[in-house]
Order: sequence, then C-alpha cells, then structure tokens
Amino acid sequence: MVREKELSLNESARQSGLITDLLDMTKPRVVLLMLVCALVGMLMSVKGSISVTLMIYGLLGIALVAGSAAVLNHVVDAQWDRRMARTEHRPVATGRIRPFHGLLFSAALGLAGTSILFLLVNPLAAWLNLASWLGYGVFYSIFLKHTTSQNIVIGGLFGAAPPLLGWVAITNSIEPGALVLVLIIFMWTPPHFWALAIDRIDDYESAGIPMLPLTHGDRYTRWWILIYTVLLFVSTLLPFLIGMSGWIYLCTAILLGIVYLGFSSAMLLMEDPKLPLRSFKYSILYLTVLFAGLLADHYVLGLPSSVYV
Repeated sequence: MVREKELSLNESARQSGLITDLLDMTKPRVVLLMLVCALVGMLMSVKGSISVTLMIYGLLGIALVAGSAAVLNHVVDAQWDRRMARTEHRPVATGRIRPFHGLLFSAALGLAGTSILFLLVNPLAAWLNLASWLGYGVFYSIFLKHTTSQNIVIGGLFGAAPPLLGWVAITNSIEPGALVLVLIIFMWTPPHFWALAIDRIDDYESAGIPMLPLTHGDRYTRWWILIYTVLLFVSTLLPFLIGMSGWIYLCTAILLGIVYLGFSSAMLLMEDPKLPLRSFKYSILYLTVLFAGLLADHYVLGLPSSVYV
C-alpha cells in the first residue's frame, strides 16, 4: 500500500513537472505582454461597440499561435541555451523535453490557434498570425538571431505585430492607426533589448550570438540605443498628430519619453554598470504606461466605446 502511494506521488510529480515544462516553453510572460498589446489594438480599433466574445476568441488564437512560436524557439535554440546561464535550465536544453516532442507540441498549439482564428475570428487575422509565426519561429529563430547583429531590429518587426493582430481580429482590416502602434513597438524593441544585451554580454558571448555590443562594441551600441530612443519619442507623438488620441495620451507620451531619453543619455555619459538593466526594466514600464495612457485617452475624452457579448 505504501509502495503504491509512493508510485502514485512520483507519477503525479512527473506529470506536474511535465506540465510546468510545457508551460515554460510557451514563454508565458512574453505571451502575456503580447496579449496586452493585442488587447490595446482591439480596444483602439473601434469607436463604437465591441464584442467580448470576438475579443476572447481573438486573444485565445493569438496566444496559442504565439506560444507555438515560442516552443519552436526553445527547440531551435537548445544548443545555444545550454551555453547561457539565463537559459541553461530550459526544458529542451536540459533534455527534459525531447526536440521531437517539442515540435509536436508547437504544431498542436499552432494548429489550434490558427483554426480558432480562421473559424471564429476572420481569415485575415489567421493569415497575419501565421505570417508572424513564420517570422519569429522560423526566420528570426533559425536565421536572423545567429547570423546578424541586426537580429533584434529586423526580427523586431514580428515582435511588433500584436497591436495589428488585435486590431485586425476586430475590424478584419489593416488601418493606419494599427500601423502606428506597430511602429511604436518596432522603435521600442532595439533600445529595450540592446540594454539587456549590454548587461548580459558575457552570456551572449558564451553562446556565440552576434548581438550588437559584441560585434560593434559597447559604446557604439549605447549611441544606437539613444538614436532609437529619439526615434521612439517621435513615433509616440504620431497618435496625437493623426487624431487617434488626445491630450491625456500626448502628456503621458512626452513625460515617459523624457525619462527614457534620460536613461539613454545617462548610459552614454556615465559608467554606472547598473544603468543598462535599469533602462531595460524601465522600458517595460514605459510601454505598459504608454498604452495605458492611450486607452485612458480613448475612453475618457469622449470617444464612445462599449462592449457586448
């Protein structure tokens, strides 16, 4: 009896570990950030009523396809993950999940997500999500990441897609407002990731990944972080300039941008080794508050919106 109980407990522990590993492979924190951006696109896409049911199906489909791409990234990156302290304990890198099983899991998630989008949302949303999957899961993970120092810049286009995916899920159309949101995330991505790359340069060197600080040097990277932060600041003014938002958003964007420019300038002028990681952490807060300001503006300044089931 005791032996059976021990076997049962061991089996439960194995199953729990497997579920945890599978969930980790989908990069849930990254997917959650993508869903927040997709939700912003959904809510900004209309001035009238919006279907909660359509939003749920859209977010579910986007999450499954994004999770599928993340799992594929785990499989492709396993040999490099083993060389980095930050990733050496990942399920495929350690052998807890076999690459073939990872590919099956990725295929199952991708098929489920694409089917939901095709059947319950709209075909355009499904095709765009599939294109994003190919861009990140295949083009970025297999080719860009390990061959060019511009991996983050080029690959950032796929990572910037969530607001467009959310927008299209509701409207079944590609509109200027959605593209402006994509542009903002596209400009945000390089200073966000290059700051982390400076802080984790030893990891990337061990893995042989050609991040900009390794290929062109620390100082060069810091200059480009500042340049992209300036471009980002200008990009965040576009929603106001095209009449997509009002003064609440504009003030939010300017205040956040001034602080971000302060971080980027300080990284050039000061030798504080903690600044790159602080800038990286602020960039996450920056994007979150920026989009919160956009939504507050959308709903507070008399742009009538409501939801229905």
